[in-house]
Parts: sequence; C-alpha cells; structure tokens
Amino acid sequence: MDIIKWARIKSPWVFHFNAGGCNGCDIEVLASLIPRYDIERFGMILRGSPRHADVMLLTGTVTRQIKDRLIRIYEQMAEPKFVMAIGSCAMSGGVFQNCYSVYEGADKVIPVDVYVPGCPPRPQAIIDGAVKLLQKLAAGK
Repeated sequence: MDIIKWARIKSPWVFHFNAGGCNGCDIEVLASLIPRYDIERFGMILRGSPRHADVMLLTGTVTRQIKDRLIRIYEQMAEPKFVMAIGSCAMSGGVFQNCYSVYEGADKVIPVDVYVPGCPPRPQAIIDGAVKLLQKLAAGK
C-alpha cells in the first residue's frame, strides 16, 4: 500500500462548514467528536482551516447567498478533497426544499462523496458515514 494512501486513510482531517439551517446537525457533528462517540478513533481530527483539511463536513441548507462562499472554501481545500453532506438539508434542501433561494442538495453546487441522512442524523450515523468514506478511500475510488 502506498504510504500517502495509508496516511490519508489513517488520519483524515475534517473541516466543518455550516451552510445555515437549524444547527441540529452541527450539534450532532460536535457530539460525534466528544469522547462518548469518539470519531477520533478513526484518526479524524477537526481542523479550523479548510487548507489543512481533507474532508468537508457540510451541514445546513445550501442557498444562493452561501453558494459562492461554499465554492470558494471548497476550492481552498488541498487535493484530493472529499465532502460529506450531513442531514436532510445538505442532501436535498430538507424542509426548505422548493424555496426560491434553496438548492435542492449540496451536490448541485459541489461534488459530494458521502451522504448521511437524518434530521438531524445521530452521531452513530455520522460515524457510519465517516467509515464509509474511509472504505471508499481504501478501495481507491
């Protein structure tokens, strides 16, 4: 196994981007980082800068107002970069779906690698999505 691929699988650094919404998903993302659920056992460490992160944890509804910021921050991430869309709002617009200013899913704006459904998703679901992302990386996709 290539050393760079091994390091990427064993220590993916994550960056949390909140596009807006009710903050329920944000609370669950932070809950997955505490010792009770401990997503850090997979090597995932929360970083404050997108330039230091491999994975973007995207929560909230993507609107026309936040679109340009989201694209700019996504482009600041180093290659290869991955996105986890967490919650119904990030996946499909959620309860705001059919509003004039809402994109029906983050994948309409940036590429998404893993979807974590729920409103809000439980920390176990977020950890399951992270494991699926790591399996995708190990498979070389």
